[in-house]
Amino acid sequence: MSDIGLDYRVPGPDVADYATLFYFFNTDLAVFEDTERADHAQVRFRLDDGAAEYHFPDGTVQQAPPVHVLGPTSAAFKVRAEGPVRLFGWGVTAGGWGAMMGGDASNALNRMLDGVAVLGQRIMAARAQFQAARDIDEMAAIATCLIRDLVGDACDDVVQFARQVDSWLEDSNSPEIDDLITATGLSRRQVERKCNAIYGAPPKLLARKFRALRAAVAMRGRDLSFDDAVGHGFYDQSHLIREVKQFTGLTPKQIRDQPTALAAITVAQRTALNGQVKTLISET
Repeated sequence: MSDIGLDYRVPGPDVADYATLFYFFNTDLAVFEDTERADHAQVRFRLDDGAAEYHFPDGTVQQAPPVHVLGPTSAAFKVRAEGPVRLFGWGVTAGGWGAMMGGDASNALNRMLDGVAVLGQRIMAARAQFQAARDIDEMAAIATCLIRDLVGDACDDVVQFARQVDSWLEDSNSPEIDDLITATGLSRRQVERKCNAIYGAPPKLLARKFRALRAAVAMRGRDLSFDDAVGHGFYDQSHLIREVKQFTGLTPKQIRDQPTALAAITVAQRTALNGQVKTLISET
């Protein structure tokens, strides 16, 4: 039996443009240490009083306050937390970043931000509500109301652009930026600027990131052999290994045969949601 627990809930349609999944993580380990893969931005509420820190790819170490925002990540990173741990959070879509955060996501790439500084003092009142909640379903309901409040009068143009980019990423293992330019009707420079602003990275890096995550998940689920994975947008085996290692922190062999506890439970839980959420979420 795993020493950690991770449960997901699917956001309702009214907030699905802003949140990927709600999740509740818990462990009674005295110290929890693991590797997190590159992902969307995250909003996280530590519901106990233990200390935690993130170790980012460039060597930066940041201590996590009780409520914090993880910016989008472009590589795997380490997390260390004093246990026991009870944590509720959600993934922030690119549209959600544009609607809730306000700042340029590229400035928060591979960094953690103080939740109160970004989202205001009301976030601490929400933490108290999460602490009093009986289960993840109650937490998800609280989070839904909070997101509605944080989003306010979101710009439809931002949400529409995020939908177009998500579709572009889902439609091919190696999407061409010219196809995104055609779909959006924007110039190359405009597309890159807008992707940096809400995804934290330009289209080329986004394509690499989600291609590697998709291959990793498929190999973990035995849906894709190591040899076949090379044909999914990678030049050769060395390229596949480098890319998967950068974005997951593990080699393809480790993902298949010896994943970390967090990697194994994350893939298992997310793939079980296939058909309920975008494939950009369930297949990566």
